[in-house]
Amino acid sequence: MELIDAIRQRHSVRQYDARDIEEDKILLLKAKIDELNAEGDLHLQFVEDAAKTYNRLFNRMSGLGSAPSVIACVGRDDASLDQRVGYYGEKLVLYAQTLGLNTCWTGTFNRKNLNADVPEGERLVISIAIGYGKDQGRGRKAKTKEQVSKVLSTGAEWFDKGVELALLAPTAINQQKFLIKLLPDETVEFVDKGGVYSQVDIGIVKCHFEIGSGRKQTPG
Repeated sequence: MELIDAIRQRHSVRQYDARDIEEDKILLLKAKIDELNAEGDLHLQFVEDAAKTYNRLFNRMSGLGSAPSVIACVGRDDASLDQRVGYYGEKLVLYAQTLGLNTCWTGTFNRKNLNADVPEGERLVISIAIGYGKDQGRGRKAKTKEQVSKVLSTGAEWFDKGVELALLAPTAINQQKFLIKLLPDETVEFVDKGGVYSQVDIGIVKCHFEIGSGRKQTPG
């Protein structure tokens, strides 16, 4: 499965089958995590048993309590961490989709019950539920290209393709609080319009835009 296909097929999934992830897929996930950690200076961790990570009432009501496993998004705590987590975490989410797994970015979870290694100088930002969904999730209403982008230069096809996939990026509460600008020198600026986990969202959006446009983006 190509990454563009993974983006189009992937939706947030909150209810999971009582089925463990196979060992061969766990090994592939861990290898991908090692690669992304090295590239992004992160400490992403696959926790095979989610246990009571999603035992809060909101999680149980939404179905997340059924998630068998979880990705702990941890990294060196600096000003770029949230964006790096979003950018590289979404690369992992899309890779999981190519393996036939389902995921959900989750900001509400029981941090004390997530068995993650968070050394001094690092921070646990967010978690990603992972497993086999009871379904494949469903699409959500998105803003228009005109609402999330601004062209200050001659329009470019690559920019339009990047924005198209950025509109499919998961964001907190599906608010899509970002603006993507094409500047006169044909560089791209991502504007954070605020909100919960907004910098994580910007990182995810940069990942999608990069895949759609073919233009490398740097988180942070």
